[in-house]
Amino acid sequence: MNGWVALVTVLSLIVYVATLVQVGRGRARYGVAAPAMTGHPEFERLVRVQANTLEGLVIYLPCLWLFALYAEPRLAAALGLVWIVGRVVYARAYAKDPATRSTGFGIQALATVALLIGALIGVILNLAHHGG
Repeated sequence: MNGWVALVTVLSLIVYVATLVQVGRGRARYGVAAPAMTGHPEFERLVRVQANTLEGLVIYLPCLWLFALYAEPRLAAALGLVWIVGRVVYARAYAKDPATRSTGFGIQALATVALLIGALIGVILNLAHHGG
């Protein structure tokens, strides 16, 4: 398997870990003791960024790997980098003002949809070519 896809996977997980760290820092900064998930509005934004990133990973990572396996690994890695950029833009915007998160969301959503469609086409073509 292409090492670039593995590297992008690790970078994607680092982005997620960074959101976890931000939530931990937010707990300390805003005095929100675990297990509470609400409190200061800025803390709640950090929690939403972390949760939304986790939700995104659930579809993005399988699509990334399926696209790499059944279509084109280098393009999968490139789309993965686009997803990462989108998540970083989203996280920064959401933490400042949730109303400004659309650009980052759109970037990562387009990357995910491209990976999903590419994976689907790749799997179908592989099944058609190899007969199942």
